[in-house]
Amino acid sequence: MKSKINIGTCGFRLNKIEYAALFSCVEIQQTFYQPPQVKTLERWREEMPAEFEFTIKAWQLITHEAKSPTYKRLKKNLSDAEREEAGYFKPTRIVREAWETTLACAEALKAKTILFQCPASFKQNAENISNLENFFSAIKRGKLNFCWEPRGVWDERVIKDICDRHNLWHVVDPFKKITVTPNECYYRLHGMTGWRYKYEAGELEELISLLPKNKQSYVFFNNIEMTEDALRFQEIIKD
Repeated sequence: MKSKINIGTCGFRLNKIEYAALFSCVEIQQTFYQPPQVKTLERWREEMPAEFEFTIKAWQLITHEAKSPTYKRLKKNLSDAEREEAGYFKPTRIVREAWETTLACAEALKAKTILFQCPASFKQNAENISNLENFFSAIKRGKLNFCWEPRGVWDERVIKDICDRHNLWHVVDPFKKITVTPNECYYRLHGMTGWRYKYEAGELEELISLLPKNKQSYVFFNNIEMTEDALRFQEIIKD
């Protein structure tokens, strides 16, 4: 199997047709905040070339508690009980329904890969680990790739153990952390010093060395120069 490095940005910064002329992959953000209707996602799929790939972020109701500021963009009205039961992979009805919605989004877009992004407040403790592991043990994944981005302070050995047992890709910004799944890389680049950062040529060259050979990888830029940096990295890869 030849290496396939999927390069793109976290969200569209161009209209979809222009984007598809430049890149072969995108990470959809709307599915995290408030998933669009399935028919809307099916239309997106139809508008893009057949070989174009969507990855999606799992709905925040799975990963984030209701007190997260990201819930400001949630259009779904939650009852007090639902707000208490949302997030952190809790074994609740609302988390199960959020997974069903996420899966429907993946099917509509024919996505192969789903990102579960956790907040820094999702701490390494027995309850959170138990909920996470029970969640991934219970859901049906088919042929989907599941990617997990823990934030905050987590022991690498714990992350690796969880990833190994549940076949998860460990998602990191490679210039800030080392992935514990080096043969299954899903990189999200947020800027060396923050969002208002433009990557230097040497840093993009170094990025190549952080990717496995003969494996599929994802590299998504999420900085102010995301489109330009992704294009520059794509050119380096081609040379």
